[in-house]
Amino acid sequence: MTMKFAQRVQGIEISGIRRIFEAAGADSINLGLGQPDFDTPQHIKDAAIKAILEGKTGYTNNTGIPELRNAICKKLKKENGLSYHPDQLIVTAGASEALHIVMQALVEGGDRVLCPDPGFVSYASLATLAGGRPVSMPLTSDLHIDVENAKALMDNARIMVLNSPANPTGAVEHKDSIRALVEYANDASVTVVSDEVYEHFIYGKQHWSAARFGENVVTVNATSKTYAMTGWRLGYLAAPEEIVAQCVKVHQYCQACATSISQYAAVAAYTGDQSPVTMMRNEYQVRRDLICKGLADLGFIFPVPEGAFYAFVPMKPELTQKIIKNGIILVPGTAFGVNAPEYARFSYATSRKNLNRALEKIQKIMSD
Repeated sequence: MTMKFAQRVQGIEISGIRRIFEAAGADSINLGLGQPDFDTPQHIKDAAIKAILEGKTGYTNNTGIPELRNAICKKLKKENGLSYHPDQLIVTAGASEALHIVMQALVEGGDRVLCPDPGFVSYASLATLAGGRPVSMPLTSDLHIDVENAKALMDNARIMVLNSPANPTGAVEHKDSIRALVEYANDASVTVVSDEVYEHFIYGKQHWSAARFGENVVTVNATSKTYAMTGWRLGYLAAPEEIVAQCVKVHQYCQACATSISQYAAVAAYTGDQSPVTMMRNEYQVRRDLICKGLADLGFIFPVPEGAFYAFVPMKPELTQKIIKNGIILVPGTAFGVNAPEYARFSYATSRKNLNRALEKIQKIMSD
């Protein structure tokens, strides 16, 4: 029997990040995966255990438990200056599902979806799965969005994806840039999908939520990075009610609801002690400084990341592959689009010991 597969699936590839991560050996130094090496804070785990013991293990409302949606609304008001009510939220299985259902709800066949390039691996593939046509939105030499270039691409586009702080670049967009992009997108009838999962990991700059500047914005976020909860798969989207009404249709058929236990844990995350977040941010800044100095001492020239926990470094593909073959897992720039073939992404979401070991090995590789 000859199997036939949908063109929308054949048109995408397995994530380059996951492929490298899953092929890594046990002795590898993994600077490839964007996963905090911290444990989930204890009060969050305790809330999950309590929910299990109380039998809160059934289906929830499609859009999420009221306690969590209320907590997220308060968080958005306090931290982001955004006024949402619970009916404007959908709790999802991570930011990944939020991005998926937005694309499915808004993108028609052939619609243009503007994606940062280089940018996170999911954006273009999710646009393709939705039947859309991803369009590269090139960055400036310092790895920020080229605002004028982006404006020129917006005619007849359906969605523009904005990611600040950004993966893989670590760039944090300026308030004026975000305002200009949102306002221009609104005039061009383009919906901005703002991925803000790294908002709490910023070093010396300020985070600005795109929805501060217009109602044409879907805000996507998650507990994954902020609270070291990647495996809990808990995220959300916040948007005008007419968008939520369409997104929930996709959500209820592909997911029904986010995991109940993760939702009760997330209530504790958003309403409880925030000091673990500050601790992680401060440690990431130390690690950033460590790896950036080490790479600079080896002769690499690149913008120091302003947020997230990645350094995006110009590097010949031959050297990247040599480093990987010697047991240091990096992600080649080609995983993030067509505009960065001679880059590599270093994740510093790992220990200082691992970062120092990696730098020593890279120095040896380069001197051989």
